[in-house]
Amino acid sequence: MSGGLPVVVLNANTKREHGRKAQLGNIAAGKAVSDVVRTCLGPRAMLKMVLDAMGGIVLTNDGNAILREIDVNHPAAKSMIELSRAQDENVGDGTTSVIILAGEVLSMAESWIEKGTHPRLIIGGYTKALEDALQTIDKLAVRVDLNNRSELLKIVQSSIGTKFISRWSDLMCNLALDAVLAVTIQDGDRKEIDIKRYAKVEKVPGGDITDCKVISGVMINKDVTHAQMRRRINNPRIVLLDCPLEYKKAESQFSIELSSEEHWTQILKTEEEYVSRLCQDIIKFKPDIVITEKGVSDLAQHHFLKNNITAFRRARKTDNNRIARACGATIVNRTDEIKESDVGTNCGLFEVRKIGDEFFAFFEECKEPKACTVLLRGANKDVLNETERNLMDAMNVARNVLLDARLVPGGGAVEMAVSQALMVKSNSIQGVQQWTYRAIANALEVIPRTLAENCGAKVIRILTELRAKHASDPEKNSSWGIDGERGVLADMKDLGVWETVAVKTQTLKTAIEAACLLLRVDDIVSGLSQKGQRTGGPQVTEPMDGAPEME
Repeated sequence: MSGGLPVVVLNANTKREHGRKAQLGNIAAGKAVSDVVRTCLGPRAMLKMVLDAMGGIVLTNDGNAILREIDVNHPAAKSMIELSRAQDENVGDGTTSVIILAGEVLSMAESWIEKGTHPRLIIGGYTKALEDALQTIDKLAVRVDLNNRSELLKIVQSSIGTKFISRWSDLMCNLALDAVLAVTIQDGDRKEIDIKRYAKVEKVPGGDITDCKVISGVMINKDVTHAQMRRRINNPRIVLLDCPLEYKKAESQFSIELSSEEHWTQILKTEEEYVSRLCQDIIKFKPDIVITEKGVSDLAQHHFLKNNITAFRRARKTDNNRIARACGATIVNRTDEIKESDVGTNCGLFEVRKIGDEFFAFFEECKEPKACTVLLRGANKDVLNETERNLMDAMNVARNVLLDARLVPGGGAVEMAVSQALMVKSNSIQGVQQWTYRAIANALEVIPRTLAENCGAKVIRILTELRAKHASDPEKNSSWGIDGERGVLADMKDLGVWETVAVKTQTLKTAIEAACLLLRVDDIVSGLSQKGQRTGGPQVTEPMDGAPEME
């Protein structure tokens, strides 16, 4: 070789797939992941029983919950599973749809790859088709009145109609909507809805699902530190702390050498005085409840009990933040810095109740609480876990509607409408891109087709009828889709099945962009041996013209 360039030689254990073989392998992996969750779409969806690594069982039809428990080795399959997680983090719904659609978009490219079409041509057509699809969704979108509670409930109901809790849909829709409205903060044009931090779901086994409720305040799994402290207080004054109410311990190990008993007595007295001073700093504000994230010593408990103050220790940081927001208190780091404005007075009722074998502290009847707790009851942990997953989906849908009050018809109607629009547009395009437009149009039909399959309908006939309905009058019939309960054509406006624009656009973007990313891969190099140990990667041997060896 001229120029003294080194020759790269791969290790014998290094596996490599390149060119068409790598692309077809990625497509096959994407389709395999898609097939796993295909039966989990629609109101007639089936459940999956997944055994996790610890031997536990997950019973669910939530795409994200299923895929995160599955262990896969193929890198393209891992990438597909990440789609579901990204969808869940961004909009909280559509985790099954995005995987099914991404698998179908990849599948449509398979025949073109086999014919030798360059992936860049396919990707270019897919990208333009995505832009046109998003424009079509904007045209189909209708605005909803956020002050009309019954309309909002219908939207949330359509999101949980496919879930385990659909039998109690009225209750769950009200729970989801109440929780989201409770944590909504409107500051001028800015609207903040943080359901992850401030809408906590507490699962307590036992009771019935109909016992679930939204608490207009906060509930924590804690009991008072002393048995004789008050367990019920009306309109309490609450002080929240992030400091220990005990003698401060040193950061590192140390030793003290004492020469007399008086010195030991003096140390003990100093400790007591320090703790007493901390308590006096708090007591002078006459609080009814003191909650700290750190410890409370026996001496501090004694001072609090003497002054009729109820104390809680080692509260979670997240719980303390919720109590602060619900009760109007401020978390203080030093007792000598407490001000009257830091004391929370918005709580109407404090009570410690026993549910099952555990004690829970309730801070209820808060004035304008910007935090809440959803108490879930159920037969066992499996039921509670699935109920929580479904409820979080419903809460995310409610949040999306409040942030962007635009809706599109569900039941596969919007997918079929976009498919028809892309088909019409493809007739005015020349070359390969015409076929990529049609590929995306055909891929979008996978949603209504899967809905029909999952409820046992005659798929080919019903899909042909739906296609003809949309083609005959695209504007008038754009809301026609498939009734997933009965397996027949229906107008989604009449059924009240709606989906948020945020979820639908995110699903399309994520699925098509992820498919384009996988199609761009033309080489898969694995530096792992059969035992899964890294082999050291490529090695550089001596060049042909005798240049020095490189490691």
